This record gives sequence, structure tokens and C-alpha cells, in this order.
Amino acid sequence: MKRALVLSLICVLGLGFSSLAASLTGYWDTDVTIDPTQADFSAALTLDSELGVTYTVGDWAFTSITTIDDSGWVGQTFDAAGVLGAFTIGSTLEFDPSIPSFTSWEVVAGVSIAGVSFGADFMLEPGVTYLTLTGSGVAGDVTVDVEVDLGSGLGCDFDFSGVTIDLGFPFCCADVYSELYLSCTGFQYVTFGVKDIAFPTVPWLSLDAEIMFTIDEKTLTLTPVFNPGDFACFTLDIDFAYDYDVEGALEIGAFSITGIGLECEIGGVSFSGHSTWDPENLFLDTYWEYYRIATTDDACCGPFSFDLSIYFLEGGVRLFDVSLIDANMSLQVASQFAFTMGMTIDTEINAFTAWTIGFVITW
Repeated sequence: MKRALVLSLICVLGLGFSSLAASLTGYWDTDVTIDPTQADFSAALTLDSELGVTYTVGDWAFTSITTIDDSGWVGQTFDAAGVLGAFTIGSTLEFDPSIPSFTSWEVVAGVSIAGVSFGADFMLEPGVTYLTLTGSGVAGDVTVDVEVDLGSGLGCDFDFSGVTIDLGFPFCCADVYSELYLSCTGFQYVTFGVKDIAFPTVPWLSLDAEIMFTIDEKTLTLTPVFNPGDFACFTLDIDFAYDYDVEGALEIGAFSITGIGLECEIGGVSFSGHSTWDPENLFLDTYWEYYRIATTDDACCGPFSFDLSIYFLEGGVRLFDVSLIDANMSLQVASQFAFTMGMTIDTEINAFTAWTIGFVITW
């Protein structure tokens, strides 16, 4: 009799879980990088691994993310998201396992009632609390956004920090945006602005205009917006110069071409290259030019992808200023398993500087 009751209970629980449409999914993404230039093995080997597991039941999903590197267990996150009546709720809890210590807890909730959306974002960090309340809606041609910030960041409090109200409405022939900001001390500013004022005979140039009122002054700012259009095959990096004179009038100067690029596909293989003369936009923060070929094709087991990039250094010591060679490949061995590998060769020092072997498992 007892066995019959136990079997009946198991059947009921099984039917219950099946009716909830529960599922257990996850992934394990790992990369191991070897630097042959390091004499110390511990310094030559680096590990980056992330394990994620998600349990989905009904309208809710519960996730655990574990992060491991060569120093050990370095991150742990628990996440929950779902629907509770008319509310959508998300919660994220983070820990630092190496100390161990609590890092943060964030809860986000939202609801939409009669076309008006309300939201709340609660953040708890060690000894500090924040709360942000938001509301937004549309009434005809008028849009309204309100944000109220609570919490000083000095302790577990909800002291009033500020409120920001954003409006959007049509006026004459333009769509106007407006923002009103009040802090704990009172009124700070209100702005009114319009975007994309077109020049009929200069289609690649438009203006944004904004007026700001503070307690003791009013300012008008004009900002040019340059849109040279889309390029076919080739791309150009264009910098447009503008400034304001001593009276505040907008002065638009000359433009300069700081880079050129090329992208095309030949027989299923993509080719791209880019050159820049702007020191603030160097590739990998070092190289002024690169060329890359990449392809994705079917292999015996699944999709196979490969890319090879060559980087050039200004004043390099090798032939044609070739300074760095970077190659990567991935093979989808099965629908749940992918193998990856990459290598980097620094020709400036004639060294094989990195070899990365990785895999991704999903279920």
C-alpha cells in the first residue's frame, strides 16, 4: 500500500512538472591561452572559463553563472526573471567568491497600465542603497518621461537625490524635446531642443539646436551633424571641423579624411582592410592598418570558420611594416559542442606570443 502511495505521488509530481514546461539548459565556455615567451609556466598559462545553468519553469527563469580564471573562482551570479501578474520582475545577486564577499543585489520591476509604463530599480551594495522610479507615456503627440532618484550613496537611505522629466511634443514644423531637472536643492535647469534641422541644398549637413535655462543664465547651442552617406564597397573616415567664435556663433570649417576601408566578398570568402591616420583610432591601440580574410564553410561535422588578420605598424622593423599576425578558427563538432583555437605572432620581436585553445558546450 505504501509503495502504491509513493508511486502515485511520483506520478503526480511528474505530471505537475511536465505541465509547468520546465527545462534545464546551460553552457560551459572555456579558453586556455599559452604564452610561449614566458619562462615561468604559471605566467605562461591563463584560463578563462564560465559555466552557466538556467532552470526555466513556467514564466520564470533562474540562472547561475560561475566564473573561473587561472587565479581560481572569481565570480558568482544568481539571476531570476519572470512575470508576476501584470508585473515583470528581474533580480540579480552577485558575490565575490575569492574573499568571499557580497557584491550587489539589484531588483528591477515594471508594469504597464492604460498605456503608461512604470518602473522601479532597487540597488543594494555593501552599506549603500539606491532606488530609481520611472514613468513614461504618450498622449497624442506628447511624450512624457519621469525619473526620480532616491539614495545619496552615503549609506542605507532613500534620501531624495533628484527628478528628471523628459517631454516630447510638436511645435510649428519641428518635434521638440525638453528636459527638466530638479535636485535636492531645487530647480537646476530646463532645456528645449530640436534635432536634424535640414539644409535644403546641403543634404549631408543638418543642425541640432538646444536652449538651456538655469537660474541665472540662458544659453543657445547649435551643433552640426554630418552624414556623408553610405559608401559602396569602400568606406571613408571623415572628420568635420567646427568651432564657436568669441560671440558664440557656430563656425563650420574644412573636413579631413582620416581613414579608408574596403570590404568585399569573393567566392564565399570575405576580405576587409582598413587604414587610419588618426592616432586616436589605431587598431588594437597600436596599428595603423590591417587586412583580414575570413570564411565560413561546411566541414565533416558542422560549420567551420577561419579568419586571418595582418596588422601593420608605423615604422615597423619587418618587411612591409608587418607587425602582427592573428589567426582564429572554430569547428562546430556537434550541435552542443564547438572547438576553437587561435594564435598570435608578433613579428616585431619574432615571437609566438599567444596560443588559445577553447571549447563551448551547451545543453
